[in-house]
Amino acid sequence: MALMRITGSWFDFYHPNPYEGDCWNAVTQRFTAEDWDLKLAEMARAGLDTLVLLNVALHGKAFYPSEIWSYRWDTVCPDPLEAVLAAGDRLGLAIYVGNGFYTTPIMGSLSMSGEASSLKYDFARELAARYGHHASFAGWYLPVEAAIFTYFPDPYIAYANEMAGFLRKLGPEKVLIAPYGTRSITGDDRFVGQLRSLDVDYIAYQDELGVERTTLEAADATFARLREAHDRAGKPLWSDLELFQFAGKVLHPGSFERIKSQLEILSNYSDKVLCYQYLGLMNEPGSPVHAGHETSVPLYEHYMAYLRANGLWDAKQAGMERER
Repeated sequence: MALMRITGSWFDFYHPNPYEGDCWNAVTQRFTAEDWDLKLAEMARAGLDTLVLLNVALHGKAFYPSEIWSYRWDTVCPDPLEAVLAAGDRLGLAIYVGNGFYTTPIMGSLSMSGEASSLKYDFARELAARYGHHASFAGWYLPVEAAIFTYFPDPYIAYANEMAGFLRKLGPEKVLIAPYGTRSITGDDRFVGQLRSLDVDYIAYQDELGVERTTLEAADATFARLREAHDRAGKPLWSDLELFQFAGKVLHPGSFERIKSQLEILSNYSDKVLCYQYLGLMNEPGSPVHAGHETSVPLYEHYMAYLRANGLWDAKQAGMERER
């Protein structure tokens, strides 16, 4: 399979895990609607056509004017969700809106069974009614990550299928999940059967190299098994390339040499490569909406040079004027 470029990324208004988003949380809280438009335009110039919003509410506070929770995050932009969807409309992006993280703890047992709170229904109804008219609102993301231990937990499959059925009735109809535990997958008949039973459109598996739970060699073997299993199940295979490395508890950009190897592996097996995440870990040189560590600029430069060297730089994107 030919080398692919990264065409999707997660992003957030405020990173949910303590410390991990320290390099950009304070910046994105100060973003105006114009700033969000500039940042999404920058992502589009980097070749991204798909964005996944991690969450719309967190820790009992919403990021948009919700009638469900009266408490709001202290963001300069009065409605960052409207801002990014409007920018997505203008730029022709597909945005998957996160429906989850309404209860605590954020992870833990939720990864086995899914989020039990009725808020996932209440917020979904409100989101569909308030923002469903946006062309960029392409689908839903279930941010409670399935914890795969060789197989998907059966209760999680039941949760994902229930939510997918509910969300499709509201619209839009596409549903995305992004499990971890990828390294443990064997891809046997039981796993293929689980894939067939999962009523979601896209599964973007975390490559687990940023969290250092696997090696490049093992990831190659794992995604080869996934490709075979997904072909047997008749399901598209998406991947989640982890751009980060940890500096203590904080996410910093990983080395380009490692990321280049990740991309080359995932290109062999994936129908689409997403990353976690452009926001905070990559920035155009001189970006007026820089968010993230200073090494995010060299990572961007190395990545774009690599695309050009391999004939993956779109001339239309290259001609896009930087908007300031």
